[in-house]
Amino acid sequence: QVQLVESGGGLVQAGGSLRLSCAASGRTFSSYVMAWFRRAPGKAREFVALIRMSGGSTMYAHPVSGRFTISRDNAKNTVYLQMNSLKPEDTAVYYCAAGVAFDGRVENYQTWGQGTQVTVSS
Repeated sequence: QVQLVESGGGLVQAGGSLRLSCAASGRTFSSYVMAWFRRAPGKAREFVALIRMSGGSTMYAHPVSGRFTISRDNAKNTVYLQMNSLKPEDTAVYYCAAGVAFDGRVENYQTWGQGTQVTVSS
């Protein structure tokens, strides 16, 4: 089994930046794709970004394209989400997830972290 732990969330003003981290442990060799999702207050969970752990190919949701960057450090079994030009609508609990396919659909992911809160004030 894979265990995921997110960190790096916090409160930031609009236009600011944060970097989230997701540390993976356990049977990480089976986690071919890592992704970030978020759940805003009163809304459903939505896809943010994903990365293929071998090769580093990425995919982004339209609302964050050009502002967020997903990256990974395979030696540290860690995935990052650099968030720039943050907007109040980015406020959400951010979750990392491990899956198999290069796909942003939630059903592709078997393991989830507990989440880290990101709050963007105006």
